[in-house]
Amino acid sequence: MSQKEYIGFNSITQVGEILRERNPKEIFLITGKSSYDRCGAKSILEPMLCSCRTICFSPVDETPGIKDIQSGITILSQQSCDLVIAVGGGSIMDVAKSINILSLNPGSIEEYLIKKKKMICRGRPLVAIPTTAGTGSESTRFAVVYVKKTKYSLDHDLMLPDYAIVDPQLTMTVPRYITASTGMDALTQAIESYWSIHANETSKSYAKEAIELSMKVLPDVCNNPSAESREAMMKAAHLAGKAINLSKTTACHALSYPMTSYFGVAHGHAVALTLGEMMGYNDGVREEDVLDVRGKNYVQRTMKEVFSLLGAGNSGEAARKINHLMSAVGLQTKLSQLGIKTGEQLETIVKSGFDSERINNNPRALTEQAVRGILKKIA
Repeated sequence: MSQKEYIGFNSITQVGEILRERNPKEIFLITGKSSYDRCGAKSILEPMLCSCRTICFSPVDETPGIKDIQSGITILSQQSCDLVIAVGGGSIMDVAKSINILSLNPGSIEEYLIKKKKMICRGRPLVAIPTTAGTGSESTRFAVVYVKKTKYSLDHDLMLPDYAIVDPQLTMTVPRYITASTGMDALTQAIESYWSIHANETSKSYAKEAIELSMKVLPDVCNNPSAESREAMMKAAHLAGKAINLSKTTACHALSYPMTSYFGVAHGHAVALTLGEMMGYNDGVREEDVLDVRGKNYVQRTMKEVFSLLGAGNSGEAARKINHLMSAVGLQTKLSQLGIKTGEQLETIVKSGFDSERINNNPRALTEQAVRGILKKIA
């Protein structure tokens, strides 16, 4: 499935062109509760949408969950909407993609989450307009869904939004912490994509550009933001999304989910916490634990390429670069600084981190003992 992309300042005005092209009679608009107005999207879009009946929906929870998705499906199924527009951060994108596709595929949400049912119908045309520079969800075929504290993922080509509008003006008012957290999500996604067992030349090309852009502009976009740095970071996040759409993410993401669901660590911050140590772990790959079919030597070459992209000569130097970057943008680098203690709480991450299929995309196999060792190093 192909996607039309509109990237750059004022690209949100292309919604007008999409409306002329699609000529919808009724629109289902999914937004954040306050971010829609705060980022400026509301004042820009409302005049364009006035010719159509618009049904508005905002999720209640901060993380994508079944309750919000079911509420959205119920409302959408009762209407005659022929276009869906999503405006918000990664959670809004994931909720919107889930509502849109599942509203036209029979069965319960749970049946799709556990892969009991397969999607067979496309959703309505979907316009994805991100308001943060991080997840790249506007350019992926995935949607995260949390059931209680366990993370699941919907995954299908039919879920890729028809339109991605990547307008950096919508990120101009994003607070520093969210900018830093989402920025580290983009960087981590790009790095994980590069070393993923599913990486190919196309995904690596997207990931390489995303890594280089992120490393260059993240400190500025967090500490002294400008129009130029906001635009570059938005582009990096979009490219990282395109990269993981092909390769998927790996161990850092798998271990991040319990940090978020059990301990409230922002997703982008959580994925970055293990990034430095995971680089050293993957660099130490052996014949007996390599998961990439291209072999140990390929993985080690790949890791050297990652280090080079970070401006480092080895895994230790690369880890220090990541930790320095996190500190420079105001993110803690230790679990203890986030209130996560060794012992039972650390074990919660170890046990729950293996529930994700993402752990098996890592180029080097992970055991509970290995994960425990990584977590202790950042405790």
